Amino acid sequence: MRPTLLVLVLIMFTPRIAAADDPAAGAQVFKKCLACHAVGEGAQVKVGPALNGLIGRKAGTYEGYNYTAANKNSGIVWDEATLATYLKNPKATIPGTKMIFPGLPKDKDIADLIAYLKQFGPDGKPKS
Repeated sequence: MRPTLLVLVLIMFTPRIAAADDPAAGAQVFKKCLACHAVGEGAQVKVGPALNGLIGRKAGTYEGYNYTAANKNSGIVWDEATLATYLKNPKATIPGTKMIFPGLPKDKDIADLIAYLKQFGPDGKPKS
């Protein structure tokens, strides 16, 4: 019985290896965003801005989209950490945003969505 107990203890206290962020799973999560946003070649402004080249872009600057002053003046440059915080609770991150999406509660969904969005350059073409 001791070897079994030892194995159980080791399993319980061994650090878990985090699953890698999954762009394919992120594409599925992005379906929640499709009503307002587009990404990829030919993406157009919808209710919200297109999300091509989002990582590294200053908030409130996508050409052709009418942002709130809150977005324009937020001082945010989208990186993975800031985007993760925003996707968790947009209105808390940028008070005054007109984005009505309540946020994504699952950290894994957020990480997968970011992995998906990171694939697209400013022109909407997949990065190599």
